[in-house]
Amino acid sequence: MSTEAGIREVTVWKLDPSHTLVEFSAKHMVFTTVKGRFSGFDGTIRIDESDITRSSVDVTIDATTIDTRTEQRDNHLRSQDFLHVEAHPHITFKSTRIERLADDHLKVYGDLTIRGTTREVTLDTTINGRGKTPFGTTIIGFSAETSINRKDFGLNWNMALEAGGWLVGDTIKITIDAEAVLQA
Repeated sequence: MSTEAGIREVTVWKLDPSHTLVEFSAKHMVFTTVKGRFSGFDGTIRIDESDITRSSVDVTIDATTIDTRTEQRDNHLRSQDFLHVEAHPHITFKSTRIERLADDHLKVYGDLTIRGTTREVTLDTTINGRGKTPFGTTIIGFSAETSINRKDFGLNWNMALEAGGWLVGDTIKITIDAEAVLQA
């Protein structure tokens, strides 16, 4: 693996589900916050070691694994009112470009597809470090966050509140704390 004479060294990393969190939060009844996560996902990161801006990220989330710690709410989120997992069982993210802001700070732009609708989002990303585990595997850790308007993805269901406002906020905050393992 050499970067001399124009040869690109690209390393391939797989998300480690046991050390990765894909979480979201939304306002409930205007003034409280509900948090949830997805436990099923698969992701590959290809890092161009000579120019990180030529790297790529490709992630697929199993939408059926949504978990907000309330079965009734989770079932509603899986229904046609929201994710409609029977017709759209996966949420995907595929990077389109990467901008380096500092050695450990990136903007990762990409196409997020939810419920069959694709929109560009920007993940504000921090590379937290690389190292070898006591078991000999090489890992990289990073954190990323973004916000989306759920209605941009056809997640329109809501209920007006008697005191004013709506039951579910439109802004969804997404946070990712991830560990990826270097592939041979």
